[in-house]
This record gives sequence, structure tokens and C-alpha cells, in this order.
Amino acid sequence: MYQQLEIRELLDLNETIAFEVFERCVYPWEVLGQIGKEILRIGPTLSEEDYDRVGEDVWIAKSARVAPSASISGPTIIGKDTEIRHCAFIRGNAIVGEGAVVGNSTELKNVILFNRTQVPHFNYVGDSILGYRSHMGAGCITSNVKSDKTLVKVDFNGERIETGLKKFGAILGDNVEVGCNAVLNPGAVVARNASIYPLSMVRGFIPAGSIYKKAGEIVSRRPD
Repeated sequence: MYQQLEIRELLDLNETIAFEVFERCVYPWEVLGQIGKEILRIGPTLSEEDYDRVGEDVWIAKSARVAPSASISGPTIIGKDTEIRHCAFIRGNAIVGEGAVVGNSTELKNVILFNRTQVPHFNYVGDSILGYRSHMGAGCITSNVKSDKTLVKVDFNGERIETGLKKFGAILGDNVEVGCNAVLNPGAVVARNASIYPLSMVRGFIPAGSIYKKAGEIVSRRPD
């Protein structure tokens, strides 16, 4: 019924270690409540040749580069060739994909970052899923709780879709680019290959291949 919001339309499941949990769901926000359990299922199966178990329920790939000042709580998986920079704060229930970047003073909580995702400068990402090669500019954040504390709904083509979640930040499809200091409001869903202008305040669904300039002004990307 809401095909453009389905996992298969937004995300390449070949680009995450957590593909099985997505295969059990239709819409990506259905995964958010299962991230912690999925990490505890996947973690013990990881190769000891490729991953170190650090502390309680934290698995870090041996090829990952983790700054000594980073704070990482479990359950968390840090993928191969990933870079965790100075003062990154990973609060748990986090899967950080291969070749990803978690930058200076960036905070993660209850998230899945697909492979090669970048949140490199002063970002907050909570209760969210970021697709393959998505990128959030400096200062861009996900707002994951409504100001009135009611359950989050997804605005889609004039309809408001119930999610049943009090905490739900954003879903970014593959290859999404979000400009500096943009705010993704609770329940924002940005489809594949879309771009968000800097300083934007984004609500609802942004179609694939589009450019979000401001509320009410969304244009299709010109062919190369």
C-alpha cells in the first residue's frame, strides 16, 4: 500500500551485516525495536580473526580505527575498515557498517549505519537507520522525540501512518546527501539518491532522486 516506504525500495540489504532483521520486516522503522537483540545474536558469530570483543557486548573489527577518546557502550558492532574519530559517543544498540565514518563529537544511539555511511562532524543520530553511502553534513541531526511526546507518525502523500513508536528519528535511503545543520524531524523518510539543502527542517517523506530545498519546494534531480 505504501510501496515507496518499504525496505526494498529504500535500502540495499547486501550492504549491512544486519540484513536478516530487515528481511523479517516490511517498513524500516519496524527494525528499530530489534537492534539490540540483533546485535546480541550476530556478535557471538563474528570471526575472532576479524573482530575483537571489547568489554561487554562490544565487537570491534580489528581493521577499524578507533580514537582513544571515543566512548563505546554495548551492545555495539563496529565493522571492518570503519573510522571512529575523536570524542565519538556511541551509547549502545548501534551497528556501524564497514567503511563507515563516525566523526568528532558525533553521538549514536539505537541506530544501524549501513556500509560506507558517513556521520563525520558533530552529528546526533538516534533511533534511525542510515542507508548505504548516505552522508550527513556537519551539524546535521535527527530529532527522535516529538515535543508533545506523542507517538511518531510518518507523513506520506497526505496520509499519516502510525508507527507505534515514541522514539523514531529518520530513515535515510541509499546514497542520500543531507546538508550541513539540517534537522530531520521525527519520522522523516528520505528515499534513495535524494539531497537535502543545508539548514533545512525536514518532515515526512522525501521522494527518491529529489532535491529538498525547503518545505513545499521539492524538485526532481536533473539528469547528468
